[in-house]
Formats: sequence, C-alpha cells, structure tokens
Amino acid sequence: MKNIFVGNLDFGATEESLRSLFEQHGTVERVNLVTDRDTGRARGFAFVEMTDSAEADRAIQALNGTSLGGRALNVNEARPKTGGGGPRERRSRW
Repeated sequence: MKNIFVGNLDFGATEESLRSLFEQHGTVERVNLVTDRDTGRARGFAFVEMTDSAEADRAIQALNGTSLGGRALNVNEARPKTGGGGPRERRSRW
C-alpha cells in the first residue's frame, strides 16, 4: 500500500474525479480530499492510497505536473506527518 499526496488541486475537484484519474493507473483503495473543518470547502490537496506500490509509482510518474481543472498537479509519495499541528496555546501578555 502506498499513500500519495496530490497538491495544487482545483477547488472544484471531487473524490470521484481523483479516483477516476488514478484508477487509470491501478487499483485505488481510498481517496481523502482534505476540507476545511469550519467551511467544508476543499483545501486544495488530497491523499490517494493505492494497493500496489508499483502501480502507485507509475501513477506518480504519469500524473505529476499534468493539468487538472487548469492547474498543474503536484503528485508525490506522501511523507509521514511530523509533530505539531495541534492548537496553539494562548499565552497571556502579562
């Protein structure tokens, strides 16, 4: 299983459109289109999980830099999330 980062997405992209794009290169296990938790609007990136690593590598090669919705996609293997990213602690000025 390989997790693929897809960036620079058109805000009109859907999970279905991404699945259909990646399925041309192999079996897609899951598509996660990241949305803003407050507005529900797409944030411009997604993660695609493909079951076969070789198929995933071919998809990355084939799709990186290609145009979808008028924007050049940034497609590469997702890196593990590093620490941080949680809510910031508010400090008193005094």
